[in-house]
Amino acid sequence: MRYLYCPKCGTKLIGKAAGDNGDVPFCTSCNRYWFDRFSCCVIVLVANEYNELAMIRQYRLSERYWTYVAGFITPGETAEEAARREVKEELGLEPDRLEYGGTYWFSDHEQLMHGFIGFTRKKDFVLSSEVNEAEWVPASEALSKMFPARPGNTLQPLFHKYEEIRAQKS
Repeated sequence: MRYLYCPKCGTKLIGKAAGDNGDVPFCTSCNRYWFDRFSCCVIVLVANEYNELAMIRQYRLSERYWTYVAGFITPGETAEEAARREVKEELGLEPDRLEYGGTYWFSDHEQLMHGFIGFTRKKDFVLSSEVNEAEWVPASEALSKMFPARPGNTLQPLFHKYEEIRAQKS
């Protein structure tokens, strides 16, 4: 989000040079820069010991495609804490281990996605009201169920990171 007005006093902001950042919105009344803001989220590919992935469907996103667990990081929470919390909330599972899968920019919603791969034992899901369906999907079938590859889509890069981790452990 790019600020046009000062969130503190309401003054219309001007562009002012801020070192290497170029012109940044600046409040002449508060004498303060207002750098662009964006949301930080987590997305978690959850895998079990049978090389199956927990894929969910949320009809508010799509009735056709499946995705991974995702959610916002709350103030004061680390990305790892958010990843564990979201898996617990949406699927009722607790990952035994988390591996960082990188960061991904989701331009459609101005979100920085922190990707994780969560490893757990296969158990039945206990779904939150946010999730319409969930399935353990063989990894070999996962790409055909998820949103198609396109810029900003975190699903495929995180899936390929999971494949890399599995290949290293073999």
